[in-house]
Amino acid sequence: MGFRINTNITAMTAHRNMNTTSEMLAKPLERLSSGLRINRAADDAA
Repeated sequence: MGFRINTNITAMTAHRNMNTTSEMLAKPLERLSSGLRINRAADDAA
């Protein structure tokens, strides 16, 4: 009995894009929800 491995490249690409978008939205959402301009030391360039 042979096994066949199928991959759904379209679904994998969509999943990767969703993860990238979620990561990009995380920081702005954190700033917006806190109401603060600076949440971390890395946020202040000065």
